[in-house]
Amino acid sequence: MSILIDKNTRVMTQGITGKTGQFHTHHSAAYAFGKDAYVAGVTPGKGGQEFEGIPVYDSVAEARSETGANVSVIYVPPPFAAAAIDEAVDAGLDLVICITEGIPVLDMVRVRSRMKQTDTLLIGPNCPGVITPDELKIGIMPGHIHKKGPIGVVSRSGTLTYEAVDQLTQLGLGQSTCVGIGGDPVNGMKHLDVMKQFNDDSETEAVIMVGEIGGSDEEDCALWVRDNMSKPVVGFIAGITAPEGKRMGHAGAIISGGKGTAEEKIRIMEECGITVTRNPAEMGTALKNIL
Repeated sequence: MSILIDKNTRVMTQGITGKTGQFHTHHSAAYAFGKDAYVAGVTPGKGGQEFEGIPVYDSVAEARSETGANVSVIYVPPPFAAAAIDEAVDAGLDLVICITEGIPVLDMVRVRSRMKQTDTLLIGPNCPGVITPDELKIGIMPGHIHKKGPIGVVSRSGTLTYEAVDQLTQLGLGQSTCVGIGGDPVNGMKHLDVMKQFNDDSETEAVIMVGEIGGSDEEDCALWVRDNMSKPVVGFIAGITAPEGKRMGHAGAIISGGKGTAEEKIRIMEECGITVTRNPAEMGTALKNIL
């Protein structure tokens, strides 16, 4: 099994006529069952066109009505990306994956407030996307490093998502689903939301969780893992302690009032039974050792 997406998912690309949207849609459609999964594109004013056989529509609602697409991936420029999320939510899609980086924080505050009244899930923004190996890739991750198997991966860092996956694959450990949730301060699904889905997935046997300094999402997830998780978890926290209030790495990597440091996150995670490695080159090995 997998979480969030599989070979039966039907995907539309918002911003498909742009250079970035075309590049990543081409490569995603070429991966595993992508040719069947990518059924529509959306660019206002470009309806009636095609991209590599994928029909383009003027609106998300029209694309969903005509093709049955239930998931959207967004490659729309930052000033318009929040409106693109709103359109996908209003159309009642199951999942929206926003790759766009640099969306204004206030735009995302408004989007998240609206989404509280809906059932649509959001991954991102500023994320690499989601992949279920050998089935479907939605996003910008390199498909060739992935291998189907029983290990779930959830990460705030795109680069470290790829690093964890590559280590697992080299050790012969495939992945059930890999989720890059992004590092912006206001985003969609958190570590905890993804961890709950992995815990309920009968074919996920263990999870690698990669966090960053700033915020309390990793601590919240660790406390839930302590009380509820039935599967082993390996953790890694990217980033070093910085002067209070200094911005580092992702927009969400802000330390304030002594909270959100790597040391604090590691301490809580370890107290909650998560095996934490302090070396990013040992994430895969740490996971293999506890299986």
